[in-house]
Amino acid sequence: AVGAWSGLGGVASAIGPLLGGWLVQSAGWRWAFLINLPFAALVVWVTIRHVPETRDEQATGRFDVLGAVLAALALAGITYGLIETGTPVPLIAGLLLGAAFVWVQVRRSPDALVPVGIFRDHVFTAINVVTFIVYAAMGVVFFLLVVQLLVVSGFGPIAAGSAMLPVTILMLLLSARAGELAKRVGPRWPITIGILVAGAAFLWMGTIGEGSSYWLQVMPSVTLFGLGLSAVVAPLTATVLASAQERYAGTASGVNNAVARTGSLFAVAAIPPVVGLVGDAFKKPGVFDAGFEMAMLISAGMMLVAALITVVTIRRNVLAPDEEDENVQS
Repeated sequence: AVGAWSGLGGVASAIGPLLGGWLVQSAGWRWAFLINLPFAALVVWVTIRHVPETRDEQATGRFDVLGAVLAALALAGITYGLIETGTPVPLIAGLLLGAAFVWVQVRRSPDALVPVGIFRDHVFTAINVVTFIVYAAMGVVFFLLVVQLLVVSGFGPIAAGSAMLPVTILMLLLSARAGELAKRVGPRWPITIGILVAGAAFLWMGTIGEGSSYWLQVMPSVTLFGLGLSAVVAPLTATVLASAQERYAGTASGVNNAVARTGSLFAVAAIPPVVGLVGDAFKKPGVFDAGFEMAMLISAGMMLVAALITVVTIRRNVLAPDEEDENVQS
């Protein structure tokens, strides 16, 4: 199930830039935002009609409004502070709000927005750290690669947006198989090898520059990235769910998704300024090319760190069915 979910997620991630490129080129950039409205309406309708209701019968207390507000304000402050480096005030405010969010969650648990007890499992904590780093690296790549193809390599919007189509195909074909493999051998090595393969793809992407051929440079490196990503996503997500108590399955999924989005958010805000991609750099092919190459090196380095953490911390096969499950199936 997680494999199917991650495969379809990969399809959506690749279709988005392709559809966006076509909209920008044909209808105008505003439609890249307006197109979300009918999709949102469709999702609401499908959810109301077909998603069964579930609830935690042991849940008590009220919705953690304060925690949600503090989390949103902390993310806004930190992100703005990373982008606008002229003053440290937003960054400091964001960090203080983040600290306040953690304090509130500890005080209100287990009825907090994020019940901190789920982090007592070292596998759950470690895999979320890995998620943060991996999605931070991937966020940089997804953001900058399309711009590199537009600004430096001379691709059109549709061609640049379609560059990730191999990832779509591979995620759709391989994600479920990766989930099955991780269930048999454990998630440690599929995740580790997948992360390293994706990191190697980032190094290869760093060679894409002026006049690069799609068939000789872009497609092979993106295909390698797709192979690595296909090996990572399903085992990683399944490990998150399996390492949490069943009653916290929804919370565990929500935490992991929030960690992934936060990693991408912070990296996209922080890394471009670090490598010099600010101001009019996006209009200067030479400057952007140099910054893009450095960003790919940093992203590959983050993947190496994530792989090392996985090897060291993910020791047991949390995806293996226990004896009770096997007896029930028998």
